[in-house]
Amino acid sequence: MSFPVYLRLFGLTLHPHIVFESLAYTLGFLTFRLLKSRRGDPVPGMVRWSVIAAAAVGAVAGSKLLYWLEDPARLLAHRHDFAVIWGGKTIIGGLAGGLIAVEWIKRRMTFTARTGDLFAVPLCVGIAVGRIGCFLTGLADDTYGTATRLPWGVNFGDGIPRHPTQLYDIFFLLVLACVLLRSMNKPHVQGDIFKMFMVGYSGWRLLIDFIKPDPKFFGLNSIQWACLLILIFYARDIRRWITTTGPRDAQVASAVGES
Repeated sequence: MSFPVYLRLFGLTLHPHIVFESLAYTLGFLTFRLLKSRRGDPVPGMVRWSVIAAAAVGAVAGSKLLYWLEDPARLLAHRHDFAVIWGGKTIIGGLAGGLIAVEWIKRRMTFTARTGDLFAVPLCVGIAVGRIGCFLTGLADDTYGTATRLPWGVNFGDGIPRHPTQLYDIFFLLVLACVLLRSMNKPHVQGDIFKMFMVGYSGWRLLIDFIKPDPKFFGLNSIQWACLLILIFYARDIRRWITTTGPRDAQVASAVGES
């Protein structure tokens, strides 16, 4: 296999990243609509669309900011290269930026209920589909892993078998989506499904990024530091999940109000 793996559709030769990123947004939104139609939405329509808009803006800003912090030296060396400066983004940065923006808009609207549960599974679907494009792009995407002697190591074009961390991501996200769907069918505190997604994916990235060749700062790369901050932010909920023994406890927690 030669990377990037260009796709030929309707007589056009398309870059895999463009195809699968577009598909990721489309399938993620369709999954959201499907869940909303089947399960309903406790969030009023005006609030919901305000939250979506804020999440989108925050995700763009956060994904760029964390991308710039990944390798400052590289950005400085290519500061006049538009493709390098503006072409990259990070998923964890997008999630963190979206979370901050949503919390900000909810405060402005004085809306205190949790709004993220319907986004959790669509995010799993969207990120998993997008990772296919990352894998097919190869070295240019900068999402590959370190060198490995494992039989499933992939040569992305530099002659070195590497961990296909994009495929690891896809597998984890599909498992996480199944766990979240199952949790949605059980008694739970409103907002916990999204929190489980954030904790699950942040915890996963904190671990998996140890086998990525990104620059490290005090032992962790910038994405891992962001994941650690997210896990600290949800530490109260993690502790509650560990100590909760049944639905009654969830109902009590809901009554006192979880932030």
